[in-house]
Amino acid sequence: MTLEWEQVIVNAADPAALGRWWADALGWAVVDDSPEEYEIRPAPDRMPGLLFVRVPEAKSVKNRLHLDFRPDDRQAEVDRLLALGARHVDIGQGEQSWTTLVDPEGNEFCVLGALQR
Repeated sequence: MTLEWEQVIVNAADPAALGRWWADALGWAVVDDSPEEYEIRPAPDRMPGLLFVRVPEAKSVKNRLHLDFRPDDRQAEVDRLLALGARHVDIGQGEQSWTTLVDPEGNEFCVLGALQR
C-alpha cells in the first residue's frame, strides 16, 4: 500500500483571504481559488499543500495541530510575517528559542531558529 500526504485542511471564515495570506507568506502557488475552497501548494504539481475551507464557526481554542517553519534568519522572517499581518501570541510556551505567531484568523504557527549544524 502507498500512502501519499496531499494536504493539510485549514478551517477558515474566509478561505480566499486566508489562503492568499498564506500563499504570500510561503511564496506558494494557488491551485484552486474558489470562494469555498482555496488551495495552495509549493508548486502546482508538488504536494503537500494547504486547503482552506469555509466553516461557519470562529476559532475558539488553541490549535491541536500547527505548522513550524525554519528560516535561515528567524528575526528577519518574523519581521516579514508581522508586516504581512501575523501577530505575536502567547499560548503558554514561555521563553523559547522560537517565535509563536498567529495568522489573520488566529491559527498558531512557529518560526524556529536556524538549524545548528
